Amino acid sequence: MNIKDVEVDLFRAVFGPLRDPDLNLVCQAVYPYLAASEDAISLSLSLSLSPPHLPLVSQNLVTENVSVVEGETAIISCRVKNNDDSVIQLLNPNRQTIYFRDMRPLKDSRFQLVNFSDNELRVSLSNVSLSDEGRYVCQLYTDPPQEAYADITVLIPPGNPIIEARDEVLREGNETEMTCTAMSSKPAATIRWMKGDKELPGRSKVELTYDKMYTVTSRLTFTVGKEDDGVPIICIVDHPAVKDFQAQKYLEVQYKPEVKIVVEFPQGLTREGENLELTCQAKGKPEPQWVNWVKVDDDVPSHAVITGADLLIENLNKSYNGTYRCMASNSVGESFDDYILYVYDSRAGEGTPRAVDHAVIGGVVAVVVFAMLCLLIVLGRYFARHKGTYFTHEAKGADDAADADTAIINAEGGHTNSDEKKEYYI
Repeated sequence: MNIKDVEVDLFRAVFGPLRDPDLNLVCQAVYPYLAASEDAISLSLSLSLSPPHLPLVSQNLVTENVSVVEGETAIISCRVKNNDDSVIQLLNPNRQTIYFRDMRPLKDSRFQLVNFSDNELRVSLSNVSLSDEGRYVCQLYTDPPQEAYADITVLIPPGNPIIEARDEVLREGNETEMTCTAMSSKPAATIRWMKGDKELPGRSKVELTYDKMYTVTSRLTFTVGKEDDGVPIICIVDHPAVKDFQAQKYLEVQYKPEVKIVVEFPQGLTREGENLELTCQAKGKPEPQWVNWVKVDDDVPSHAVITGADLLIENLNKSYNGTYRCMASNSVGESFDDYILYVYDSRAGEGTPRAVDHAVIGGVVAVVVFAMLCLLIVLGRYFARHKGTYFTHEAKGADDAADADTAIINAEGGHTNSDEKKEYYI
């Protein structure tokens, strides 16, 4: 079968009105069927094209922008709210047809059909690279055609962060600087600094490289103390393509010794005739190289025994009173601690327990006296409320008796015609 011309009316009957953007689409859609014929030799188109129509951005056609990490899969969806049987197609940023309905004219096999219906065309793009970034077009064949746009943004994570320190070994009180670099990312990463659990402010610089990637370098300047020895400095890189991306470096801080004098004996007062034993505890980084005992403004007693960090003075007397100092040093510096010795009499402090006993006895006596006073007050109030009237035998019979004996007899005989005599008991 020889085909020389395909009339415009035939194409319009099959595909509808043709416009310039349709030429490539129609050729790619029709050619596979013509090529299946043995007699298909050539295809020439003599087309009378209708006047071009500018596409409209449609509210009826819906799509979304896509952000995808390099090497992963992006999903592009073209959805029609109300379709009148018009054809849906998807174009790449160069306006080449990726899918026409459910047919893929483009040879790139990374594009695969996920779903096709009258209301949706959904396509996947696997193994996304930076060259795939751009604006994709969802097109609905109406008159004029309707379009919606989906921007694909390719995210490229940075390489492993690199943290560097100006000084490997630090001394307390010194200032140091660290840098952290996140290379070749898109978009640019952000860098945060942590010292242990505390966030520190850094200064960041962003550079755009020749391949349109971003390199970010952050600098951190801070002063260290002895408490920072062994503390991690953490560089945290924030980027939409990665999570928990960080590098860390532990601080090594040298500091002068910390000195403390501990009394080993005695535990109480230092009395004449007793012994005194002191220990000097010194800790630093590096470890103290030298520890020594001296007496401020005087000499250490001649019979005092100094063994390393220990000081022993036997048979104390008041001439040994004074300030004893332990000094320690390393390559960073020197520190000291003082102990003030005061020698008491040999019997000092012996009366203290007796004084305590008298205090206890006095407290008990005070409690007893207070309790007795309270009891008397209660009894007084009780008797005051229950006072009564009563008669003695003499009062009962005295009215009709000549003497006391007669009065008692009359009282026992039950005489009641006499006036009552009242007697109150208080």
